[in-house]
Amino acid sequence: MWGLVPLFWPLLKPAGSVEILAHRMVWSLAVVGVALLFVRKWGWARELLRQPKRLGLVVVAAAVITVNWGVYIWSVNAGHVVEASLGYFINPLVSIALGVLLLGERLRPAQWTAVGVGLLAVLVLAVGYGQPPWISLVLAFSFGTYGLVKKKVNLGGLESLAAETAVQFLPALGYLIWLGTQGRSTFGGEGVGHAALLASTGVVTAIPLVCFGAAAIRVPLSTLGLLQYLAPVFQFVLGIVYFHEEMPPERWAGFGLVWVALVLLTWDALRSARAGKVRLARAEAIAVAPSAEAGVDGVVQRESAV
Repeated sequence: MWGLVPLFWPLLKPAGSVEILAHRMVWSLAVVGVALLFVRKWGWARELLRQPKRLGLVVVAAAVITVNWGVYIWSVNAGHVVEASLGYFINPLVSIALGVLLLGERLRPAQWTAVGVGLLAVLVLAVGYGQPPWISLVLAFSFGTYGLVKKKVNLGGLESLAAETAVQFLPALGYLIWLGTQGRSTFGGEGVGHAALLASTGVVTAIPLVCFGAAAIRVPLSTLGLLQYLAPVFQFVLGIVYFHEEMPPERWAGFGLVWVALVLLTWDALRSARAGKVRLARAEAIAVAPSAEAGVDGVVQRESAV
């Protein structure tokens, strides 16, 4: 669903990107509110309101994801689907860089190599575009920062989206009201179908996120990480095949380097996960061995006594 979203935003024209963004914020809160009524989860909200630091982080997350959503909607409707897909390809590399810079995490050699290849890819693409691929970089850094902040907030997917859209709701609603008073709103002037499409931005935002949250508790993390590459792959293919965006050789070279970096990251992650399982199995075997020996000794002692 995330991979096919570029097909949806052009349907909302003639609404501008900012109007679409504001509707997305307003209707997302409505959809999430209905979902929370069904699952009856409200305790997290009272707990969050009692913790100003976490609440502040939610505000930061809402601000960052607003930038991400706005740039993504604009880039798709302005004919930059391929460059937008690049942002989500390089997002894992940005997340690693943020982990090193802000959290003091240490990288394995393969991860350092992947980051280096990613930087080289950005330079190649800057030459190809005649400027740094700013759309890709803004999307990657905003989503990477969003993930970092969400990690600190530690809320579930549905609850997190509810908190963030609650922060966005009043400014977004105020903008839509102002747009209406200026006679520039398309919500009431382009027919019922257009209004329904604008309202469905909440569903388009919430449903994939709910599915992702459901998958996260059923699918191994390594598999989930690999599946997340499908979204930018679909977007990239749509950009070339459906939207007919140009891909000169230097852009292919840049994307090729990004894909090499992602292959390195994936290989390193799978190897690390496999090594972790082996270490865990050995630790369990060592823990079981003394108890087994104790059991044998007990049997021998009882037989000697008899």
